[in-house]
Amino acid sequence: MSSAAVKPETKTKTDTLLEVQNLKMHFPIYNQGIFRKRVVNHVKAVDDVSFDIKRAEVLGLVGESGCGKTTTGRAVIRAYDPTAGKILFKDTDKGQVDLAQLSREEMRDVWKNIQMIFQDPYSSLNPRMTLEQIVGEPLKNYGILDGSALRDRVAELLRLVGLRPEYMSRYPHAFSGGQRQRIGIARALSLNPQLIVCDEPVSALDVSVQAQVLNLLKDLQGQFQLTYLFISHDLSVVRHLCDRVAVMYVGKIVEIASTDDLFNNIQHPYTEALLSSAPKPDPRARTKHVALQGEVADAANPPSGCYFHPRCRYATDKCKSDTPALREVTPNHWASCHYAEELDLSA
Repeated sequence: MSSAAVKPETKTKTDTLLEVQNLKMHFPIYNQGIFRKRVVNHVKAVDDVSFDIKRAEVLGLVGESGCGKTTTGRAVIRAYDPTAGKILFKDTDKGQVDLAQLSREEMRDVWKNIQMIFQDPYSSLNPRMTLEQIVGEPLKNYGILDGSALRDRVAELLRLVGLRPEYMSRYPHAFSGGQRQRIGIARALSLNPQLIVCDEPVSALDVSVQAQVLNLLKDLQGQFQLTYLFISHDLSVVRHLCDRVAVMYVGKIVEIASTDDLFNNIQHPYTEALLSSAPKPDPRARTKHVALQGEVADAANPPSGCYFHPRCRYATDKCKSDTPALREVTPNHWASCHYAEELDLSA
């Protein structure tokens, strides 16, 4: 992956960088007995999720809080050990590897090419380290740079994200939330990664600062042909930044398509409800609000059939008994709904 000091490579969005196949992340629920604790159930945080990301592409992962977006991202980078499934990654040094099968020692080499930008810019930075130490730590840990060369690289990265190199000796408490997130972005870029997982990187920031950080991420992606897995619950943010969007509900992907196609040609009732709840910037725009009944399904005890059927106004007996497969409804547009071709869903 290109760095700030190296001319970026020319890449096309035809080469698959990451392919996730049937990923599951189940967390055990223990019964604390008198003599021992035993597993009584599992929370199916991620349940049979599949998607791919092309090189130089931005894939948005959206859904309500608790749907499994962040867990998916953390399983992809192996912060969690997946319960099942494959995570196929085309590493520049090792070739295609299944991250789900690698040991922690083997993952250390791959982590150079996969980095993460965290949601909370306050807790993701060590308050006892200066900017020079925070941004330069990955380079130092891998023995890539040291001394004056490391300091020059940190200065270059800070300029790249809109911060002054004179700030290198300061500590995180001296910066605002937006500036701290820029520091986190500089740290993620330091090793020239192939893939960056962005876990709601602007949700903790003020709206005006969100726009600045989003534009920075977009500019960096265009300048260096970066590949993002962009996790968010904000549809306007996703529409601004992402090439394709995957919609999650209770640990499953219910729809995935290009951004324009998803917003203009909805194929799943949950996506319809999600888009109808997003505020429209145009006061003249009039759209019908779709009010969902009931609560989000319990991931430890999901309903039979389609997980969305208790809240879906189009549900039939078939939805209650048969689990819909994620299938290609129209070219390059996938949805898991039995009646996707028959429903007239409005954006």
